[in-house]
Amino acid sequence: MRDKAVAAPREMRHPGIEVTDSAPESGSVADIAPYRVLARKYRPQTFADLIGQDAMVRTLTNAFATGRIAQAYMLTGVRGVGKTTTARLIARALNYTGPGSEPGPTIHMSAMGEHCTAILESRHVDVIEMDAASRTGVDDVRELIEAVRYRPVIARYKVYIIDEVHMLSKAAFNALLKTLEEPPPHVKFIFATTEIRKVPVTVLSRCQRFDLRRLDAAAMIAHLAKIAAAERVTAEPEALRMIARAAEGSVRDALSLLDQAIAHCGSVILAERVGAMLGLSDRGRIIDLFAAIMSGDSASALTRMEAQHADGGDPQNLLADLADFVHWVTRLKIVSAAENDADRSEAERLRGKEFAGALSMASLTRAWQMLLKGLAEVRDAPDAFAAAEMVIIRLAYAADLPSGDELVRLARQPERASTPRHRPEERSPGRLAPDPQPPVEASSRGNLALDKNAPSLESVAPAPVLFSHFRDIVAFVGEKRDIKLKNELERYVRPVRVTPGSVEIALEPQAPPGLASELARRLEAWTGQRWMISIANEQGEPPLREQALSRRDSAFREVRGHPLVQAVLDLFPGAEITDVRDPDEPVPVSETPDNSEPD
Repeated sequence: MRDKAVAAPREMRHPGIEVTDSAPESGSVADIAPYRVLARKYRPQTFADLIGQDAMVRTLTNAFATGRIAQAYMLTGVRGVGKTTTARLIARALNYTGPGSEPGPTIHMSAMGEHCTAILESRHVDVIEMDAASRTGVDDVRELIEAVRYRPVIARYKVYIIDEVHMLSKAAFNALLKTLEEPPPHVKFIFATTEIRKVPVTVLSRCQRFDLRRLDAAAMIAHLAKIAAAERVTAEPEALRMIARAAEGSVRDALSLLDQAIAHCGSVILAERVGAMLGLSDRGRIIDLFAAIMSGDSASALTRMEAQHADGGDPQNLLADLADFVHWVTRLKIVSAAENDADRSEAERLRGKEFAGALSMASLTRAWQMLLKGLAEVRDAPDAFAAAEMVIIRLAYAADLPSGDELVRLARQPERASTPRHRPEERSPGRLAPDPQPPVEASSRGNLALDKNAPSLESVAPAPVLFSHFRDIVAFVGEKRDIKLKNELERYVRPVRVTPGSVEIALEPQAPPGLASELARRLEAWTGQRWMISIANEQGEPPLREQALSRRDSAFREVRGHPLVQAVLDLFPGAEITDVRDPDEPVPVSETPDNSEPD
């Protein structure tokens, strides 16, 4: 047994180590295979292994099956989504000659063919990979054009894979155009770039373009779990969720982080240790911090932030996590189906839904704007943690500030409502004492009456806003310049009755959801009064726009039947009635005749 080394099955090996039943006698490490990072070890070998790129795979499958193979392909996408891997797979499919394969190119590569290993390992003589970032000049392209004339040595096609093609100079692109448009039949070009906008349109028009998508969170987590199982590593779902979120859709980044997590945690990957490794905070602690901020408890918020910083949380990452949670709560408020996102933990789903129902849109958008500004401040500040603390203090203070609608409502309240809430003996140090209250005296009926020199309530309180008909409400909305709401009220609302503080309506089937509640909210904000908007069972009047059209049609019919108008139409053949107006109504400014020129 000592002289014969027996390798363990692939699935039983420790990552990157060739396992034998005895140590080398010489004591060297020559028999230990070099470690391969997970991003290379689990690189896709066939198109079936590509995840998240179904549209591209389907297009290539149909193209190869029908022989409609382009002379050039352009692969674009963010880092780590598989551009270079896809380019090698296309090169392999173009030159595949495996056992029992079809005579021509095919993407159905069931086994490793004659050229497959060399192509996938980037060492095939007829598949030339060129890095445009280091070979940007026109001389490099001239060399390529010169080599294009020669047929492949052993493969079916000579394939040129040019990575980061946007780095080529303008002269290099121009030199490549003619060859790219009409290459020899034995040559194919595959370009890859992360900056598609920097590639000239003249080049793009000569290529078949594929935009490789970021991998969504659910697919990324499933992929990481599969690889962790293959590596005989146990990983908490929350740890994989952290890695997937940090990778931002890049498979290579996710596998690199998983590699780092295995080295950091060993055979059991815990979310707490992954968070420390990434400089992230536990999502539950972020939610607690957010709750303290939005409740205006700045002392508790600072204490929680200091604790997370002491545990290794980066100040900028803390604010970024807060901004991410604010965005998540805002999405939940608008799109309730967002709670099904796979990259969100159960705590985020439950508590996020609670915050979405409790917080107003104004407070959420204000927090988002302040966090964006705060992130820039933390990035440029000499003391990042101190800057982050100041951002938290501002957020907690702003949580008590009224929104724009509330300010309008407060401005409409009586002056008596603006008296300080502290009594003179309870005022804060350094503040002026409030004005004394007007004296009161007991009336003969035992009620309190204001002194005659004090202003009466009637002179202070605003008069209630009254509407006699639904069209008055629509006109009022128009005065407030809410054109969208005005159009919806005219199109989809059938008026029933209007009473002080209450409006009964019926809705057309195509009315947008929430129209009644939106009208109630707007009227309350504009008038400072509570309005009850109820949906009646009655059919109601036709919508205002339908009524206007009906009146216009009746006016046209009446005018067209007038003898004088008929005489004018007979006198001027081809003349048409374009509009009918009441002579007492003013002519719109836009339709007033221009008197700048002489008659």
